[in-house]
Amino acid sequence: MNVKDLIAAAIMAAARQAMVDGVFAETELPAVMLEVPPQKEFGDFATNFAMQLARVAKTKPRQLAEAITSCLNSRAALDKNHPDALSWLREAKIAGPGFINFYLKSDWLYDLLHFVLVQGENYGRTTTGGGEKIQVEFVSANPTGPLHVGHGRGAAVGSALVNLLRAAGYDVQAEYYINDAGNQMENLAASVNARYLEIMGVETVFPENGYHGQDIIATAQRIIDQGGAKYLELPTNERLAIFKELALTEKLALLKEDLESFGVSFDKWFSERTIHDNGAIEATCQKLKASGHIYEQDGALWLKSTAYGDDKDRVVVRDNGVPTYLAADIAYHRDKFVRGFDRLINIWGSDHHGYISRVKAAVAAMGFEPERLEVLILQMVSLYQNGELVKMSKRTGRSVTLAELIEEVGCDAARFFFIMRSIDSQLDFDLDLAKSRSNENPVYYIQYAHARINSIFRQTQEAGIKMPQLADISLNQLTSEAEVELIKKIGEYPEEIALAAKERAPHHMARYAHELAGLFHSFYNQCRIIGVEPELQAARLALVTAVQNTLRSVLGILGITAPDRM
Repeated sequence: MNVKDLIAAAIMAAARQAMVDGVFAETELPAVMLEVPPQKEFGDFATNFAMQLARVAKTKPRQLAEAITSCLNSRAALDKNHPDALSWLREAKIAGPGFINFYLKSDWLYDLLHFVLVQGENYGRTTTGGGEKIQVEFVSANPTGPLHVGHGRGAAVGSALVNLLRAAGYDVQAEYYINDAGNQMENLAASVNARYLEIMGVETVFPENGYHGQDIIATAQRIIDQGGAKYLELPTNERLAIFKELALTEKLALLKEDLESFGVSFDKWFSERTIHDNGAIEATCQKLKASGHIYEQDGALWLKSTAYGDDKDRVVVRDNGVPTYLAADIAYHRDKFVRGFDRLINIWGSDHHGYISRVKAAVAAMGFEPERLEVLILQMVSLYQNGELVKMSKRTGRSVTLAELIEEVGCDAARFFFIMRSIDSQLDFDLDLAKSRSNENPVYYIQYAHARINSIFRQTQEAGIKMPQLADISLNQLTSEAEVELIKKIGEYPEEIALAAKERAPHHMARYAHELAGLFHSFYNQCRIIGVEPELQAARLALVTAVQNTLRSVLGILGITAPDRM
């Protein structure tokens, strides 16, 4: 149990005692919320519990705070061997209308640091997720061209969220939904065919909805390099069918290569074609029709999505018998639930915001709780260089690809900059800052902290310094403000993981990493580590070890390397 849990438990016990003593009538107690005060003079932790309790207890908050602090301070004054003693509490004080500030004995910090060191690289991982089975589906870009920077943000955030949820004790599967059916694949085949014919000198008209990227020309050229003119002899429909498969295979391979180079992997690649080929779409529509959730009108099949909060009913099968994208998505989400996931998390682009209500309506119509489907919406990314907006790739004159961005700033900087802001906000990506080797660049600042730590341990090795056993290290040597603040920040790590996972907010981990690195740099600049009195040297090296393990862990969640040198 960490110190915040101990404080919360003590507050609840004190409140129950006050209730028994008749300070307020019996009632259900609210949850205890603790925070670190912005100023050190207000203690190590603070709570507004008495003010929350006052709402249900119909008693003045200060009166409640007085009863609670009196009980807590009495227990703190007991002999440490007494079963009711609060050995970690120095004093509880009332502030303002009923806030309670807690001032802790320094021993709790050393116990905390000892625990961190014992845990080693496992420190921070929690079981708060309780093994809940979650599927996270992200990126899922059409395999019709290269990934662009918008996909890059989804890839970085999605993979970091998967890592974060796993660290918090959830059972997570990462999935990519391959949109390899429908009009986009026909347009891909037609585009490659047109470029093939152009290169072969055959007059042709480029399709109205075709893809104009340089990658389509490259695909057509590779087909020519491997097969020459043999496809000219085939009927158009046969050539299109072949080109569709060749292009899909190539585009998907390049897409996977881009993601792998970006540190993104998936447990499952789900092909949309499977739900077309195995009859899942038809079966799902029939099931919904039988239950009265789909009706026929003007030769088409409509989902009664308005019954579940959508602004209008939606077509699932057109009057020509061709299913819509929504029909495939309904069958796909049904497949997800049938696979046994407790919760689904979809990460979509901002252009899909209006699609949420109809998919949730379909989930409800199928008999699943719509709350089990969470949709996270990514806002747009804008690239800036030299203070100016970068709209187009210098190389192709079109959207900047993820591969080009990685080439420009590196994988680590790209991932961190994509993750460091909440997905609810538009991201202004400063290319110059991402490339800079300065403390203003947050990812450089964090990685430099880890490299500094490795430099310290190289020096100890070169000097022949051997660390004592943990039991023989006097951690209570660490009394300076810089040391105390660093230990406190390390102690927050498990709670940061649990809260960020619960809120689906990997950007919290980016912020935490930056704050931890900042406190380490301050400690490094203020506290000599090697060459001081042996007991203090051992304690400071132990603290540095704890920082190293925590930094490695949080960088691992973010999918960013922890370099030994910089």
